[in-house]
Amino acid sequence: MKLNKKHYRLIVELTLILVILFAVRLWVQRDVASGTAPNISAFILDGQYFDLYQNKTRPMLVHFWATWCPVCKLEQSNIENIALDHPVITIAMQSGDDYELSQFMLEEKLSFNVINDESGMLSRKYNIRGVPVSFIVNKENKIEFVEVGYTTELGLRMRLWWAGL
Repeated sequence: MKLNKKHYRLIVELTLILVILFAVRLWVQRDVASGTAPNISAFILDGQYFDLYQNKTRPMLVHFWATWCPVCKLEQSNIENIALDHPVITIAMQSGDDYELSQFMLEEKLSFNVINDESGMLSRKYNIRGVPVSFIVNKENKIEFVEVGYTTELGLRMRLWWAGL
């Protein structure tokens, strides 16, 4: 099969788009935490104490989000579904006080575990500058995957599965 100018141009354009998308992805993720996950030890909104480094036998999704983030709102059902059968901790970044965050969770019918990062302290430990950001942390507390921006439920599930191998 011989490539005509139209096909050649299409291949070049698609390659250029993929290179640009890859470069943007690298730039967005350039400063976020990598290697050993910074420990998260705090109270979940429901009053239970959480420590990332304790009692982890499977990979965990650590998800940073905010109530004011439209992309996070699109993704919240994905996180809710994953939390039904995988360990998940979410950190609500600068989303108001505990009462406001609890009201948001009730209104949106969300039940996943959430830590209120009202001051942004936990987000700074992970070098988060925007949300949503998802980390897949393996049982040895190493960050296996980082996803900035919207991520599909299937994509997160596949990364959790891969991190458990």
